[in-house]
Amino acid sequence: MTEKIGDGIWQEVPSPFCGIASDDLSIKVDGNTVTVIENSDFVTKKGFETPITEMSPRVNGKDVSLAEAVTHIANVLRQSNQTVIGGMATDLNGARSAMALADKSRATIDNMDSVANFRNTLVLQDTGWMLTTLTEVRNRVDLLLVVGSDIEAEFPRFFERMVWNDESMFDQEIESRQVVYLGKAPSGDASTSPKGKKAQVLACDDADLPEVVSILRALVNGKGIQAEQVGGIAVSDLAILAEQLKQAKYSVVTWAAGDLDFDHAEATVQTVCEMIKELNDDTRSSGLPLGGKDGGITANQVSAWQSGFPMRTNFNQAYPDYDPYLCDSDRMLENDEVDVLVWVSSFDVDRAPPKSNATTIVLGRSGMSFEQEPEVFIPVGTPGIDHAGRAFRCDGVVSVPLRKLRDSGLPSTFDILTAVEAEL
Repeated sequence: MTEKIGDGIWQEVPSPFCGIASDDLSIKVDGNTVTVIENSDFVTKKGFETPITEMSPRVNGKDVSLAEAVTHIANVLRQSNQTVIGGMATDLNGARSAMALADKSRATIDNMDSVANFRNTLVLQDTGWMLTTLTEVRNRVDLLLVVGSDIEAEFPRFFERMVWNDESMFDQEIESRQVVYLGKAPSGDASTSPKGKKAQVLACDDADLPEVVSILRALVNGKGIQAEQVGGIAVSDLAILAEQLKQAKYSVVTWAAGDLDFDHAEATVQTVCEMIKELNDDTRSSGLPLGGKDGGITANQVSAWQSGFPMRTNFNQAYPDYDPYLCDSDRMLENDEVDVLVWVSSFDVDRAPPKSNATTIVLGRSGMSFEQEPEVFIPVGTPGIDHAGRAFRCDGVVSVPLRKLRDSGLPSTFDILTAVEAEL
């Protein structure tokens, strides 16, 4: 549990930035300056240590009061024919307020990472899947198969926290765990065990991954393969991997959908998920999609509770209408179907809104820069630093409590969007 131990030092702080919600950070707060002093990595360091460079809202580039900015946003929304609330990088309450505003203003709502997220969502909707949790991985995994992803590049402490942890709940010998990469090779050494055992790598190009995964599934199911290699990988090596999966007591197949950047990647995710189901005829196997940075999992969870649908839902008819193609905000902006874009990005100064012809309103982290100045910019607080909140980690089963660490005076996304809704 997060606690302050004096001299501005906070212990057991969870990270809202890393997706796996590492909750063992030590943080030093000196005024508005935040420093990670223990258990840092490049994701959490950037997230916590980004400085506050501006406090004042702007309308058309000029500083205004917060009340004036809120009123201006409400006036813009009243005149809008098609509003999109995008970005959605916020905490649970921020996502709730965005959903409420979308309902009130009859807007479309979408997440900045929906292109990647729908590689998973479409599979869940079509054929379902069998997933595990981070806690189960930490305590039970004996074979980890990483498909098409360099997970330590985005989740740098995943192996330290979930695979090479000091001990498991069931007295498993941690060093006996096996790690196999299929597709991308790891960029660093995080997948190497504490005693130096390196991960096995079966490398192939992204373009070949769909065929490679299909062959692996066929081998798991005992099908004969006449080819000797696929995508540069020997079929005999894939056969060994298939046998390892079948012999494992608790295998986990993991992927980061954002790394699967090729056409119809959802079909490859579906193949993986169907293979996992088939492995469970004789042993135990589960999937673990990794993601959730910048509030992606939180936004989808809240959307599902509030509307019954994931992101890419519109309220034009005064009720939620889900369409993953028509409500694709990137497509809508490119085709000039949007006249107002409300962009929420409270975690990362680099996640600015896309350039478009829409009137743009940004609720963003202080220090954000823009290719084109938005009509309204309000610096908002970051959940877990400037205000309390909750955020879901990547497995979607735990909402992590976030504490307020400093008194910056920055408003929360919830505060702003709730105020706008009240004015409409």
